Amino acid sequence: MLISMTGFGSACTREQGYVISTEIKAVNNRFLKTSIRLPDGFAKLETKIEEILRERIARGSVNFTLKVDREVSGADCEFNFVALKNLVEGLVRFQRENPDLTESVPIGSLVDFARLPGVLIDKTRETDGEIADVLWDAVACNIRASLDKLQRMREVEGEATQRYLADALDEARMFIDKVKELAPGVAENYRLRLTEKVARILRENGVEVDSVDVIREVAVFTDRVDVSEEIARFYSHLDQFDSTMRNEPICGKKLDFITQEMFREANTIGSKANSPDVLAVVVQIKATVERIREMVQNVE
Repeated sequence: MLISMTGFGSACTREQGYVISTEIKAVNNRFLKTSIRLPDGFAKLETKIEEILRERIARGSVNFTLKVDREVSGADCEFNFVALKNLVEGLVRFQRENPDLTESVPIGSLVDFARLPGVLIDKTRETDGEIADVLWDAVACNIRASLDKLQRMREVEGEATQRYLADALDEARMFIDKVKELAPGVAENYRLRLTEKVARILRENGVEVDSVDVIREVAVFTDRVDVSEEIARFYSHLDQFDSTMRNEPICGKKLDFITQEMFREANTIGSKANSPDVLAVVVQIKATVERIREMVQNVE
């Protein structure tokens, strides 16, 4: 079954008073390219996170974001009453000694003073330096939950892509069947046209042409426009593509190569077959193969 390179997954969990959330966005890319965004203090986890991502994702451009927020409670904060008292007393004294500067300026509420540096102490910062190590197991579990959701989305899109490609393969097979049907008539039509031309020359000019020469010319033309090998290889490419698509999970690069080979065979048939009818079908084949190529670009 095919797997798409496009998908999104996210997860949110709580552990030891922290809210851990991850987001993974993936789009197509020829190789695996990761972009990892981490909060302050978690940079040491980047290598471990990339290892987890590479376990599940073989190809694509992957953007990963980790957020870790502390669930603040009353016990996590502490007022520095000394600092608060000194601030208030200092501002009151300044206001009393400088009435001309401060008569129109309110002194402010205690809430305003509480926001000043050094008044409200965040006790959680004492453990921030170690929290990445403490929470690693929870973070790893959260990442895998996001990857599970990403993978489900990629599988659903992969199934839709496989159905589309199966229809396109059937269409390409129908067109190459048509080329196979038309190809033998190319040489026969040339033989009839050449025979008619020779007969006209004989009637008009009394010139004799050896029938062996006509046969030789037809034989050379027949060999030149013979596309049986290209048709056989095109059928082989269709079978290989179908088998790979159904049996190999990570096959995007291989499918892309097979598609290029199908396009090459179609070009060769178009250049060799000296027939407007065959050329018209080849145009349809190339349009179908191009659609296949575009869809394959998003297969992992």
